[in-house]
Amino acid sequence: MVHIADGAAHLKVRLSSRILAWICVIETHCMWQTGAMPVNLLCPVVLFDLDGTLANSIDLIVASYDYAFSTVSGRRITRAEGCSWIGQTLPQTFLTEDAPHAGALEAAYRAYNNAHLAQTAGYPGVPGLLADLRAAGALTGVVTAKGRDAATASLQHLGLAGVIDVLSARQDTAAHKPDPAPLLAGLAKLGAQPSQAAYVGDAVYDVQAARAAGMTAIAVTWGAGLPDELAALAPDALCSSVDQLRAVLLPTQS
Repeated sequence: MVHIADGAAHLKVRLSSRILAWICVIETHCMWQTGAMPVNLLCPVVLFDLDGTLANSIDLIVASYDYAFSTVSGRRITRAEGCSWIGQTLPQTFLTEDAPHAGALEAAYRAYNNAHLAQTAGYPGVPGLLADLRAAGALTGVVTAKGRDAATASLQHLGLAGVIDVLSARQDTAAHKPDPAPLLAGLAKLGAQPSQAAYVGDAVYDVQAARAAGMTAIAVTWGAGLPDELAALAPDALCSSVDQLRAVLLPTQS
């Protein structure tokens, strides 16, 4: 709530989160244009994947897959299988694995996942990194294959909703990672260009999407992706800890 004084009168203007985000965009663009952007930023815009990057949710995702398949079709899911699907949308996975039962599988997955959201944890150091990026003048966002409601619930549960400027979720694009469309949609919401932005993710799909979008590609190894597979894609940076990621994104603070 912002109060605008005019003599003894006060006009209360309620600014939506979208308007506040655009104010931040305008301020940041002015900094880019005047050369005032702080020098301690690798990129003035940093977009993040959610699961396995900001949210320690891999165990819950694998358990949700196992519950869905075991309940609907009696199939048990290994951790390796479940991790290999992370980064795809749920409809993509279920249509590929068992098209006749895709609807029932997705419903069972969501029921289990929603009921056990509290099992999702944060990664130590991530909230501070996001806050410091914002303090340094960066715009931040989340681009995820997760549905909007589920992604919003995860961010709120982790206390990260207040340090994220935009969310690009499954519903925002017809094509999904490794297609660059979701990343470009996130940038469009911020009025930013790929050359100004980095994308941070834990999966092969994330690195491929960043490359296809023309963004700086940063891979992290604490999520679902296998380090060797991520390294084989030659991302611009490969980080095994949040401290290493901080050193990449905020080089003069390291």
